[in-house]
Amino acid sequence: MGERKEATMATGDQIKALIKAHYDQDNERFKTAALRIAASETKSGHTTVGREITAMVDASSKVMGRFVNFANKDNLFVVSFPDVRLRDLVVSESLQSKIERIIAEYRRRSELYAHGLSCRRKIMLEGAPGTGKTMTAAVLAHELDMPLFVVQTDKLITKYLGETSARLREIFDAIAQTRGVFLFDEFDAIGADRSLDNEVGEMRRILNSFLQFIESDTSESIIVAATNNRAMLDQALFRRFDDVLHYDMPTVDGVVRIVSNRTGAYDPSYTIGEAVATELTELCQADITRLCEDAIKESLMKDEPLSDGLFSRLCDDRLAVYAGTERMAG
Repeated sequence: MGERKEATMATGDQIKALIKAHYDQDNERFKTAALRIAASETKSGHTTVGREITAMVDASSKVMGRFVNFANKDNLFVVSFPDVRLRDLVVSESLQSKIERIIAEYRRRSELYAHGLSCRRKIMLEGAPGTGKTMTAAVLAHELDMPLFVVQTDKLITKYLGETSARLREIFDAIAQTRGVFLFDEFDAIGADRSLDNEVGEMRRILNSFLQFIESDTSESIIVAATNNRAMLDQALFRRFDDVLHYDMPTVDGVVRIVSNRTGAYDPSYTIGEAVATELTELCQADITRLCEDAIKESLMKDEPLSDGLFSRLCDDRLAVYAGTERMAG
């Protein structure tokens, strides 16, 4: 009994050390704490768990090591390991089915390769801002247990002739070297239609370089390009992508699901009414998420329950901001 109590206390201390290292963002201390837990599990007879934890730490170290080698030079990427599940993403049934198909094909890519087929790896996401495109890239990374690399467009596009194409080559070299989900957000900056009158020669060269790189890519990474304006993109791009997913503003049912997802842990008894949910369809998913957070904060500060009246007022405030922005733009 005494030995078991001592082992439990030691594991408890190790878990606390792991949590503290995580919140301190100390990767080396986090790795050490995780390996100590793996050793404790192995010593306790849980050899499979011990091996799995050790393998996860080793895999993460290799990924982060390669990332440091190829990305720190020009800060071309922001890397993360998202914790966003497919069930957290509120989209239409049709769109969810397409995302599930991408995940399923990637997981069984070896079987597809054996039959001379390839999985969907090059994905275009297009639709209004805030409708879930960036979140979809995070979902793919989480569900497939890969890091998410977001290309920093402001670091990619430079004023120097030829430098942007060289940086594009660096990115595609990284895509080949490190398995991950690589997101080109605000893709219009790279993929604008070459026939537009205001396009300069350098931008045309950049797009041509991208077309060549993505067509020749045979890596195991997933390449995601997201745009808010499909009409601006060069038509030649669409032939290079395995799938093009369109994102719409939320439906009434979508609003209900978003609000339920975001407020359920705080107040599981609250269900937004259909009339107010209809009002919220004028907002994108990102705005509705922020509105839920504002509603929870106000509920806490005023010690009042969530209500349709609160959501309706916050919705009106948000729409008034957009109306004011449009008048200023006009």
